[in-house]
Amino acid sequence: MSVPHTKRICQIIKLKPSAEAEYRAIHAQVWPGVLAALERAHIVDYSIHYYPSLQLLIATMKYTGSDYEADMKKVAEDPETQRWWKVTDGMQESFVEGAEGSGKDTPWWTELEEVFRFDGKP
Repeated sequence: MSVPHTKRICQIIKLKPSAEAEYRAIHAQVWPGVLAALERAHIVDYSIHYYPSLQLLIATMKYTGSDYEADMKKVAEDPETQRWWKVTDGMQESFVEGAEGSGKDTPWWTELEEVFRFDGKP
């Protein structure tokens, strides 16, 4: 059995303190079209964690496709995802200089470098 290549991704962004309740509420019922776009883009095992003392959102996911940039472009072109980002981007503050929102040329979330991994025994 062939196992697809997996790219692990970790990203951070700042959540505006005034938006915490709304952010939690919208993520309790993510729009089905947004999830479908992620699935079509080969994104799996996606989670977002919150670190309240620094207002950090920390997202982790795995990409199992073969062309990450092309798949992310398709996500950015998805109309329902674009509507979702219009709602959620307003709740966030990017750390990336010049960032104007999700799906643009300049990344909205900051991607973090992996410095350690332990996969355990296969």
